[in-house]
Amino acid sequence: MSVKVLVFLGLVALAAADKLPTYSYNAPQAQESSEYSDEAEPPKYDFAFGVKDGYSGADFAHEEARDEDETRGSYSVQLPDGRLQKVTYYVDGDNGYVADVTYEGEARYDSVESREYAAPRPVYSAPRPVYSAPESHESVEAPVYSPPRPQYAAPRRSYGFPQ
Repeated sequence: MSVKVLVFLGLVALAAADKLPTYSYNAPQAQESSEYSDEAEPPKYDFAFGVKDGYSGADFAHEEARDEDETRGSYSVQLPDGRLQKVTYYVDGDNGYVADVTYEGEARYDSVESREYAAPRPVYSAPRPVYSAPESHESVEAPVYSPPRPQYAAPRRSYGFPQ
């Protein structure tokens, strides 16, 4: 009887081993997804920003618009010599990036040295002392150090006698 059971278990093991998955490399399967399809939406955007700060003199701006393959834009920068540089550009498929650069105003210099290299102005001054010297010229004796005196007391019992 035990031989029959062993033969039966052997056949069951062979049948189970036949159903184990095989591991091999297969070419990746193309997935149907709108995320990777060739019919993606063409690029279209436009943006603009600008900064004009009277205190620091910072003045710059940028704007751009794109519709499919046509891109147009401009930007401007306030130069250190006082002129405003404006760049207007477009992207041409055959010629690439095409820019037109213009300047507004005249270059002016405040002194022989440019503003960038002028001597810095002091911003911080040392605080004035608040204390005052003693009015008399008598010597003041410094206190003499004396160590604290130890205080001893008879120990107290923390336990009671056995009963």
